[in-house]
Amino acid sequence: MDWLLTREAVIGLAILGAVPSAAASLLKTRLTERRARQLDIAGYGLMGASMLLFIIIGFRS
Repeated sequence: MDWLLTREAVIGLAILGAVPSAAASLLKTRLTERRARQLDIAGYGLMGASMLLFIIIGFRS
């Protein structure tokens, strides 16, 4: 569990969240509206988890 609270893991999670959000925006014409929305929600969920972990790391130090 400690590996999840490292700086590298938080940055990686933020990047993993940015990829689906960017893909949803770039591929909006090729994807169905529902699939684009799912990708967007997944991306924002991962970025939100990254922000939450960043806050937790701040409180722990």
